[in-house]
Amino acid sequence: MTITNLTPRQQLASGRLPLRFFNLFAGLSLYALAMAMIIRAQLGVDPWDVLHLGIANHVPLSLGTIIILVGALVLLAWIPLRQWPGLGTIANTLYLGIALDFFLRFLPSINGLGWQILTLAVAILINGLGGALYIGSHFGPGPRDGLMTGLHLRTGLSLRLIRTALELSVLGIGWLLGGPVGLGTVAYAVLIGPATQLFVARTSVRLPEQHPSEVHP
Repeated sequence: MTITNLTPRQQLASGRLPLRFFNLFAGLSLYALAMAMIIRAQLGVDPWDVLHLGIANHVPLSLGTIIILVGALVLLAWIPLRQWPGLGTIANTLYLGIALDFFLRFLPSINGLGWQILTLAVAILINGLGGALYIGSHFGPGPRDGLMTGLHLRTGLSLRLIRTALELSVLGIGWLLGGPVGLGTVAYAVLIGPATQLFVARTSVRLPEQHPSEVHP
């Protein structure tokens, strides 16, 4: 998928701000809803949430708070990589955890394998739509994606290799901490790319001017 790589100043100067801000927060809200649905489906979660839930087993904090704190720590890792957070990066770090706690408060656990699989499938589609709206708002990558691109720029290693290494690392640490790994973890890894690609061309906001972009495999 192709996303723009704008500085914070360029993000504000690129126009269509009301629509882009709407898409940014709509995307993050849908992303949080999908995360909550995947957790309630109880079939395993994506690698970063394996880490978050693993940490939640050992500290008296809400899952949303843990996501905010982990996101902030990841942003600190941007400093030696000379990465600059965008407006969407900050919104992702702060808002996603708040929205997730909200949805978890109201969504019940899903029981019955058929309902669990259906919930997981719908959640991955919703996650793909949310991710596409977020990407298409052109407000910068989330903290975890920015870490991946920063390491790529500094090391010269491929994005695919760095992403795989990062996700296997957080998955392993999360699993050792007791985070849930299962069918949902595998399904998310396989399907989230196609699900996001399905929506990104339809939801991306066309900017008035052309800007340099990066291509993420």
